[in-house]
Amino acid sequence: MEFSQLGNTGVFVSRICLGAMTFGGAGTFFETIGGLRQHDVSTLVDTSLEEGVNFIDTANVYAAGESESLLGKALGTRRKDVVLATKVFGRMGPGANQVGLSRLHIMREAEASLDRLNTDYIDLYQIHGFDKLTPLEETLGALTDLVRQGKVRYIGCSNLAAWQIMKAFGISALGHLEKFITLQAYYSLAGRELEREIAPMLTDQKMGLLVWSPLAGGFLTGKFKRNGGVDDQARRAKFNFPPVDLEKGYNIVDAMATVGKRHKATVPQIALAWLLHQPVVTSVIIGAKNMAQLKDNLGSIDVKLDETDMKELDAASRLTPEYPGWMMLGDDRRPGQQRDWSKFLNSAGAKA
Repeated sequence: MEFSQLGNTGVFVSRICLGAMTFGGAGTFFETIGGLRQHDVSTLVDTSLEEGVNFIDTANVYAAGESESLLGKALGTRRKDVVLATKVFGRMGPGANQVGLSRLHIMREAEASLDRLNTDYIDLYQIHGFDKLTPLEETLGALTDLVRQGKVRYIGCSNLAAWQIMKAFGISALGHLEKFITLQAYYSLAGRELEREIAPMLTDQKMGLLVWSPLAGGFLTGKFKRNGGVDDQARRAKFNFPPVDLEKGYNIVDAMATVGKRHKATVPQIALAWLLHQPVVTSVIIGAKNMAQLKDNLGSIDVKLDETDMKELDAASRLTPEYPGWMMLGDDRRPGQQRDWSKFLNSAGAKA
């Protein structure tokens, strides 16, 4: 296993993070995601720890808290051996205040997560989205109090835009409040929009990136073909999430298969390896339903892509330049250098 620094802290986490979204939820929406029971959860956790994984991510909304409970039991006395992350924001009951990022909801849910996880502290407590109703000052104040009480070590965020994160940073600085150290976000070969604004911000602010759905909801497993024939039980066969440009997506999978043959690696391993080769990525969250998936995903650590591989994958998946990005192409302020207008013209679909 390889390890990365968690944001701008002194903590190191495994490049592969075990996601617990597949834990629990029998008879609900989460049955489609995984619906795993205690025996299977414990087996996946045991194997992950044996393979060097020291980072596990869950959320209070996963299977209405059952994911946290199953994970807490699976860890048992090994709690101290992992960096444990969970999240807060989503609805946890029918009440008017059982959702959101108010002080009331955060404090209540933090205590509930601690109880379910059978621990007295959470290493990384993340807000699970942006609350348009609750001022960031209130949210960050509550999270800061949890840190000062010793119930939370660090705070992070998930699914926020770059401007929202920078606004939070300003509030933290002015109010002497805790600062988000990580962003958990969607990023994959089939979904590279994060590269436009968020990735440069993360690099500039020395913020960690934790990637969710690295296989684009199963699309990048190679199971999905242009002519159909996918397993009806596959998650993506039931709902299109995250959204994928299918025609471009099939071209990406073709390129991945070609690269995979050169490395004797599976298509999912290439998808994960590509992310692990991105400097902005701290850790990639994998959500396995069974041991075969877990072992295959963990094997991505050993896949080392060369320059040719990366160029082929980039050619199939790169974003179409958008303003102001295309105005920045070739911009070089070193003495004697001028803007390379050929890059500008090519990016716009014209020929120099």
